[in-house]
Amino acid sequence: MGGTFDPVHYGHLRLAEEMAEAVGLARVLFIPAGQPPHRGAPRTESPHRLAMVRRAVAGNPRFAADSREVDSPRPSYTVDTLTALRAELGDARPLWLLTGADAFLGLPTWHEWQLLFGLANIIVATRPRAQPLAADALPDTLRDAVSHRLVADAGDAGPAGSVLLRPMTPLDISATAIRDTLGRGRSARYLLPDAVLDYIHEHHLYGQP
Repeated sequence: MGGTFDPVHYGHLRLAEEMAEAVGLARVLFIPAGQPPHRGAPRTESPHRLAMVRRAVAGNPRFAADSREVDSPRPSYTVDTLTALRAELGDARPLWLLTGADAFLGLPTWHEWQLLFGLANIIVATRPRAQPLAADALPDTLRDAVSHRLVADAGDAGPAGSVLLRPMTPLDISATAIRDTLGRGRSARYLLPDAVLDYIHEHHLYGQP
């Protein structure tokens, strides 16, 4: 599971927990982007974002923080990260990319995005009360690429190449809103783990004194 995690919050953690349970994952890697190529520079430097992720996932034996994109001097392309993970895992083990619906709809803008299907399966977290995400509602380019890859259950997927849509508990939490809340001197407690909030205060991030 990739992202800027600026900062990591309960929405990220719950998505990972529910999707991992749906697929039966043994491990979930949270991989903060070092230099995200699809958006402006993150508000917070990558070592801080990695440290916050490490605090957030501590205590969950299935979760781990992965520093490979932060450590790399190159832009953080998902295709490169999945290529490296696939080389580590071999060709036979299933590998899943966890993502939200908004990111999935933007997939055709990603670097070499069509290669992703040869490297991993994709599980997309959809919001139950939102308009259902169906093949006929996708942009043409994405629909052509994924319509024959959609599966109803993780058991129908192989090591790579399938797309699974799963509803998740709706949590209207965003990193942008958290940064704005903290910048205005208001409380962000219960939007993100206390350990992460403590780190933000310790390092005076997002306008905190």
